[in-house]
Amino acid sequence: MADEPPASPAASDTTHPDILLRFRDLAHRYEGILCDIWGVVHNGVRSWPDACEALCSFRKEGGRVVLITNAPRPASPVRDMLDRLEVPRDAYDAIVTSGDLTRSMLEQRPGRKVFQLGPDRDQGVLDGLVMPVVRAAEAELVVNTGLIDDTTETPDDYAGMLSDFRAREIEMICANPDLVVERGDKLIYCAGALADAYEQLGGTVLWAGKPHPPIYDLAMEKLAVAAGKPVDRSRVIAIGDSLRTDLAGAKRAGVDAVFVASGIHGNELIREDVLDLPELEQSFRQAGVWPRAVMARLVW
Repeated sequence: MADEPPASPAASDTTHPDILLRFRDLAHRYEGILCDIWGVVHNGVRSWPDACEALCSFRKEGGRVVLITNAPRPASPVRDMLDRLEVPRDAYDAIVTSGDLTRSMLEQRPGRKVFQLGPDRDQGVLDGLVMPVVRAAEAELVVNTGLIDDTTETPDDYAGMLSDFRAREIEMICANPDLVVERGDKLIYCAGALADAYEQLGGTVLWAGKPHPPIYDLAMEKLAVAAGKPVDRSRVIAIGDSLRTDLAGAKRAGVDAVFVASGIHGNELIREDVLDLPELEQSFRQAGVWPRAVMARLVW
């Protein structure tokens, strides 16, 4: 792939994206992929074989793949989940998570009394850190990994808790900036929805993960290690299903993007298995982001 002509600059606000049936028609322009996981590679219940094949094929042709996710956990448990969902390890070179960034932020605040707002499965984000874990009423810092029971609760259920944090001027680290995510055929609220509500109250939120630049900087470092050399951002493409995180993050990072329309926006943008092109254009225009290309699903 190193002998291919350089890719075009990251798509501008006036670019009309290509509609792709197969990623291989575009892949030769790039040396590296920064690929979202949830909504592109799997939906939390099952993986998508076509997407896995696309990433494996890209790597077989010399490309490198870093999975970049807003999962509020370190990379190791994310890898374990991918194994359970039968995502082949040949599909990627490295994983970068918002949980990794969260731990880095916490390490810069040693000794603070921290409350983890979220389900027990996310407690690993605090493992090994030198800081006391306390109840909400005693917190000096909140690590927001999501709703405690995301199957039944909504952000409204946390209005009282968030108001109390705001009254005490408690800083919040949001370990997953996603507002919602697919789980099977349902959309569930994520930590980003709680963080948005806290900001609306005037609370201070530190955002880990997409669309913020630090996670892309870390992903580019991992990509350089995998490639054995620095990779120019003009030769990197991000793949994702979220306008707010994946496309906005790619724009801020200065890389091209492929938008996968069947993810969290699928009900809005796909009608009877056909892309709704006017709705797509309106969505991109409203969000102020224009991908290099659009696919219904990631297919090689």
